[in-house]
Amino acid sequence: MGRGGGPATIARVSNGSFPPESGRRGGTLAIVLAALIPACCVAFWLLSSSPSGSKDDDADGGSGSTAPSASSPSSSPSATASPSSGKPLQGKVVVIDPGHNPHNRDHPSQIARLVDIGTNEKECDTTGTATNSGYAEASFTLDVARRVRTALEARGATVRFTQDGDRPYGPCVDERAEIGNKAHADAVVSVHADGAAAGQRGFHVILPKSVRGGGADTSAITAPSRLLGERLRSRFAKATGSEPAQYIGDGSGLDVRGDLGGLNLSTVPKVFIECGNMRDPQDAAELTDAAWRERAGRGIAQGITDFLNE
Repeated sequence: MGRGGGPATIARVSNGSFPPESGRRGGTLAIVLAALIPACCVAFWLLSSSPSGSKDDDADGGSGSTAPSASSPSSSPSATASPSSGKPLQGKVVVIDPGHNPHNRDHPSQIARLVDIGTNEKECDTTGTATNSGYAEASFTLDVARRVRTALEARGATVRFTQDGDRPYGPCVDERAEIGNKAHADAVVSVHADGAAAGQRGFHVILPKSVRGGGADTSAITAPSRLLGERLRSRFAKATGSEPAQYIGDGSGLDVRGDLGGLNLSTVPKVFIECGNMRDPQDAAELTDAAWRERAGRGIAQGITDFLNE
C-alpha cells in the first residue's frame, strides 16, 4: 500500500460500497463507518512506515545507513590492495655508480692520490676513456645511469647515486664502495664502458673475486654478486642485441677481478658492467646513440629487477 492509499479508499466507500439504510439507524451506521475507515487506514500507514520497513528504502538506494555503500571498504575491490600494488621493487634500495666523473679531468692531482682498497693501494679515480670522436666515458655512464634510475624508480625502488655530476671530482673508489655499504643497498651496479683496442667488441660484467685483506672481505658477497651479474648479462644482451665480449672472460660475458676497490671494499652485492668498447668504431656507434643507451638502461634495470625478485 502506498502512502496515498487512505484518501482513495474513502472515495470508493463514499461512492456506494455500503449503501445507507433508510431511517436514522442506517444514517448513523454510515456516519460511524465513514469515521472508522480513515482511522484504520492511517493506523496501517503508520505501521508500514515504522523503522521495520526502512531497509526497503535503503536497498533501493536510499540514504539510510543500514545498507552497505558500493564504495565502502568492505565492498570495494581495491580495499585490500596495498598502496604500492604494482611496484615490484617497493622497499628495495639500489645504488647506481656512474663510473668516473665528468670533472675528474680538471682535478688531476686529487684523483691521482692513492687510497687503500684492502689488498693494496690504487688511484682515487681516473678520467675514464672516450670514443675517437671525444665522447667521454664519464658522460656515457651518467646518461645510462639516469635512465636506469628512471626505470627502477618507476618500479618502486629507492635509487641512490654515488655521484650525479654534482661533485668537483670523484668520489674515490673507496668512498664509492662505502656509499653502497652505508645505504645497506640490496644491489649496487657500477656503469662503465671499456677502452680496449679497436676490433674488440662487446660487453662484459665484472664480478668480485673472493678476497680478504685489510678492509676488504668479499666472502659474503661473491655468490649473490655472481647471481646479479648473470641476470645483468642476460637482460643487457636481450635489450641491446649486444654480444658478450670475446676478448675477455673467455667469451662468457663475465670476468672476475680482485683489483678493483669498488668491489673489494663492498659489503653488499655489487658488480661492474662494461657496456661496450668505446675505442671500437662499431661499438662506439652504439654507445653514442641515445636510443641504444635507452635500451641499455632498460636492460640493466631489468637485470637488477630479476635479481631482487629471486
